[in-house]
Amino acid sequence: MSRGGRDKDRSEPERRCIATGVSGPTAPLVRFVVGPEGDVFPDVAEKAPGRGMWVSADHAAIDLAVKKNLFSRSAKAPVKAPADLSDRVEALLTRRLQDALALARKAGLAHMGFDTVHRRLKSAPVAALIEASDGSEAQRAKLRPMAGEAPVISCLSREELGLAFRRDNVIHAALDAGGVTKTVLREASRLNGLRGHEAVSID
Repeated sequence: MSRGGRDKDRSEPERRCIATGVSGPTAPLVRFVVGPEGDVFPDVAEKAPGRGMWVSADHAAIDLAVKKNLFSRSAKAPVKAPADLSDRVEALLTRRLQDALALARKAGLAHMGFDTVHRRLKSAPVAALIEASDGSEAQRAKLRPMAGEAPVISCLSREELGLAFRRDNVIHAALDAGGVTKTVLREASRLNGLRGHEAVSID
């Protein structure tokens, strides 16, 4: 999503990151809750009961919240946050993105392979272009201009994409609009943030 220059959609709920102090829509944030034993855990599905604490989907922000005991300050009670919390969040978000991509594949919204994606991009706009983080830069350079304003998801490796698409590896893919695609973009936006990639627009 755009973090600057975009008018706020007042229909979106806004939350404040306890690490950076920045308020905004929940899409680029991760929700945390306190369990019965006083342990902080990531509620990446945003469904767990209890008062949520929100942190930007960024390793540095989550690590700062742990180091400075910001979860205890926000909860107004002593709580325990593991030192590897940001790594746990990354693993959870990776799995959620892979699961969402798998649903897109089953729904017929995903197109895989360089030639297939190339043909798809020539025929009509797509909802998102997907490229493996360890894929060929030369091939990326050929496909990206064809994608126009479509968001680019580049936070998964070829093996991680392969797991989502039931292949040994996947380097290039494209998504059509509809169905689970918006979920894919939301999950990709959070994982892109944690892995230091460009933000993904979900407008």
